Amino acid sequence: MSAQRVLDLLIAAPAALLTAPIVAALAIAIRLESPGHPIYAQTRVGRDGRLFSIYKLRTMVAGAEFAGAGLAIAAGDDRITRLGNFLRRYSLDELPNLWNVVRGEMSIVGPRPTLAVQVEQYTERQRGRLAVKPGITGWAQVNGRASLPWSERIELDLWYVEHRSLWLDLRILARTARMVVGGEGIYKGERGGWTPPT
Repeated sequence: MSAQRVLDLLIAAPAALLTAPIVAALAIAIRLESPGHPIYAQTRVGRDGRLFSIYKLRTMVAGAEFAGAGLAIAAGDDRITRLGNFLRRYSLDELPNLWNVVRGEMSIVGPRPTLAVQVEQYTERQRGRLAVKPGITGWAQVNGRASLPWSERIELDLWYVEHRSLWLDLRILARTARMVVGGEGIYKGERGGWTPPT
């Protein structure tokens, strides 16, 4: 077992168990606020292009990906529920990602997992982003997150892949904690985010 996997399990396993009551309470609140399953599952691309289902607490109305701006999300999006805004503000919607880490599909730190339609637009060099497991947080996440243009986020992720180390992961975790409190970069700005192909 690699040192990365040991670190992932040391963090994710107890965190998943400790936050399970919180996730359960939030799931009930989500269900009371709007119809639809409170846990949102979506197929993402993992290490070496393998597909897996990522789990999140639902922050938008059911079927949101088929309405409005589709997969693109911006601040003030009326598909986001009132509770969903709170969950996104403090990244609580991503707590179920801990189980993806326990299952070995994700790491605590790594590039955020993307959709197959996004990966299809990668250049050969950008596919280097798939050389490591996707993470709950990562170098791009703590350097602008969704406010950055998509190409810049990929470049930051590629830099992480080339320079990853335990020390860098610890730096990312510390910066993530500060960002969660500050709620920075949750939504794309004028230059940020990914644009679906037309």
